[in-house]
Amino acid sequence: VLQFIEFPIPIMPSFVKLDISDLPALLGTFSLGPVYGVAIQLAKNIIHLPFGSSAGVGELCNFILGAVFVLAAGLVYRKMKSRKGALVGALVGALVGAVLMALLSLPINYFFVYPAYVVLYHLPLEAIVGMYQEILGSIADVPTGNALLNCLMVFNVPFTLCKGLLDVALCF
Repeated sequence: VLQFIEFPIPIMPSFVKLDISDLPALLGTFSLGPVYGVAIQLAKNIIHLPFGSSAGVGELCNFILGAVFVLAAGLVYRKMKSRKGALVGALVGALVGAVLMALLSLPINYFFVYPAYVVLYHLPLEAIVGMYQEILGSIADVPTGNALLNCLMVFNVPFTLCKGLLDVALCF
């Protein structure tokens, strides 16, 4: 249900939306273990698949990033778990998971998601980059010469990190 409750972010292109659907998987990871967290991510995305508008690309990306998030969080938590350190272990694990999810979002979006949208929707890459440029002008020109890479580094990676951190805050 949480995946269906999504909010557009004013400083992001309209197709990028915020939801807190990783929260149940994060809670499941801490209470049942990392494999269960990944299973919750899979179930969530399978349930959302018939209702999505991304031809499965968004759901696959959401599953991969969410699975990395909860798996890393659960593994760190399991390693640091003790009577005294359970809360610290969970917090550190969740933060590590959020950072890994954000870092992995760059290559997944660059090599898979955006090229898939170009092919599936016949949407030129320039049009996608243009949606980002409408927000911050010539941000696509810096720091590298690759407009899509720049947009992902400036918008998507920080957005994904903030999304993960929001889930961590709600979890605690």
